[in-house]
Amino acid sequence: MYYIYILFSLKDKKFYIGYTADLKIKLIEHKQGKVKSTRYRLPIKLLCYEVYGYKIEAMKREKFLKSSDGKKDLRRRLTVSLGSLNC
Repeated sequence: MYYIYILFSLKDKKFYIGYTADLKIKLIEHKQGKVKSTRYRLPIKLLCYEVYGYKIEAMKREKFLKSSDGKKDLRRRLTVSLGSLNC
């Protein structure tokens, strides 16, 4: 299984989107500051994740979510979650 995950930085109010085969370990690495991309953006919060059976599907979805249309779609879909974070 492959996971697409969306993190939200409480510091800079921006998304981080990634994919992994092991979501639990990857989240621990992010929260411990071991991931260069999010190290200086802590604290972060997991907003949601999606599960795919094939790596190529996860990679395509990640690429879309990182696009401007994908980020707009995320903001529309996650209005309740983002609202609870005062964003």
